Amino acid sequence: MKLHDLKPAEGSRKAPQRVGRGIGGKGGKTAGRGTKGQKARGTIPSQFEGGQIPLLQRIPKLRGFNNPFRVSYTPVNVDMLERVEGTVISPETLLAAGLVGKGELVKILGRGELSQKFEVSAHGFSASAEAAITAAGGSITKLPMPFGNGRPAAKGNQHTNR
Repeated sequence: MKLHDLKPAEGSRKAPQRVGRGIGGKGGKTAGRGTKGQKARGTIPSQFEGGQIPLLQRIPKLRGFNNPFRVSYTPVNVDMLERVEGTVISPETLLAAGLVGKGELVKILGRGELSQKFEVSAHGFSASAEAAITAAGGSITKLPMPFGNGRPAAKGNQHTNR
């Protein structure tokens, strides 16, 4: 037996009624749709709600906005610094250790304890992280932002005094 030999059991499948083929077969003239009215004519979209404002138009749109000046950091806690080999820690060494991704801004946060002193350079430090590193005898260096001192200029209409 092959796939093309498979057939349903005899009598288990019934042919669908063919409507709208004249009075010779059942379902001639109006083809079981009754007389007149919306349902007797064309098809109605499934999302049609009978003339009231549809759900998609009733729900609010465009809520909130995306801040073009947002600066997002990858957080690294103080206790994670113990996993990095060496005492000099920079975004490159954190990348090699798999703690941050390529080209990400790094911020050191203060969860955990330090058992040795580290020279840490990152783009940002929390106050508790700064205190923990200096208390262990280490030093911190704040790296400059890759886009300069300020944030990038806003796009759109710039008002000028005339």
